[in-house]
Amino acid sequence: MVKTLRTIIALAFFWTLLGGAYGARIKDITTVKGARSNQLYGYGIVVGLAGQGDSKIEYTQVGILNALETLGIRVDKADKSRNIAAVIITAEIGPFAKEGSKIDVLVSSAGDADSLQGGVLMQAPLFGADGKVYAVAQGPLTTGGIAAGGQGGAGIQINHPTVASMSDGAIVEREIPMQVVRNGHIDLLLRNHDSNTAVKLADAINVAYPGTALATDFGTVNLRMPELFTGQAVNFIATIGNLEVDPEVPARIILNERTGTVVATEAVRISPVTVSHSNITVFVNPESMAIVPSPFTAGVPTVIQEDNIDLIEETGRFQPLEFPLKGGTATVQDLTSALNKLGVTTREMSSILQSIKRAGALQAELILN
Repeated sequence: MVKTLRTIIALAFFWTLLGGAYGARIKDITTVKGARSNQLYGYGIVVGLAGQGDSKIEYTQVGILNALETLGIRVDKADKSRNIAAVIITAEIGPFAKEGSKIDVLVSSAGDADSLQGGVLMQAPLFGADGKVYAVAQGPLTTGGIAAGGQGGAGIQINHPTVASMSDGAIVEREIPMQVVRNGHIDLLLRNHDSNTAVKLADAINVAYPGTALATDFGTVNLRMPELFTGQAVNFIATIGNLEVDPEVPARIILNERTGTVVATEAVRISPVTVSHSNITVFVNPESMAIVPSPFTAGVPTVIQEDNIDLIEETGRFQPLEFPLKGGTATVQDLTSALNKLGVTTREMSSILQSIKRAGALQAELILN
């Protein structure tokens, strides 16, 4: 018996749904070269863990001893109550972050602590790749999970209690210099590299400010600052950021068998091909596509009719599920919709798409998760 297909088909046919037009603002599909985030990291000690902290781990003990010494307290041995834990701290400092502004922090256990729930991070410096301190973190932790143990070794864990977050948990102590204008020029970097999109973006800017933009490669558009905006780079970037272009969408299919999700872009096409898999045969030609199920396939209704799609049981055999193709080319939407009506599982759909890809008839990148 063919299982009911539990698939969410998220097909990005934006221009079909929006009447054939889809535009994106330039600031949504690009970044400005020189305006970037930077990663920070650090080591710290979390206290107040109520017996859920690290066991006798040397670097945890050294960490708390150093912290106590900084406070003017000298001791030879660290507490063995498991109330402390060594942690690694990570964060991202955004572009143009100023001294005194706050950033979010992620704190992860570096030892064998059972949980960081209820803990407080002692003051810890956060370093950049150059070894300089750019922020300082301190404060109570928030965990999204819990861990509890019972008698006889029984226990329960929900989510991940050894990783915690701190909203606005670090204060920026040093600004990272940013330079977006170089010799009167600005580079826009495309988030998704594509030559056609780069050219369209440059053309859109040149319509507003002639002779300003040039697509220098698949992912970069160079802008020459107009005289009107001399000394006003922020205003210029804000102005062109609201201009709209129609970005090119790559032909790509992402299929996740575990979650039953199929995502495909509108550009995906299927060339003429014939594929047989299990109880199903797929025929694709320039005029139409047909899906022929086995006459013994269970769970298929006697008649399915929607738009120009029909599946009829006649004298014990099924006639093809057949329909004409728009523009003479089959799309993944056509195929997945037809297979969905037959109750094809996600795993079977994956096998069919892979077979079509190996035959050279799937004109797209196929990504399996």
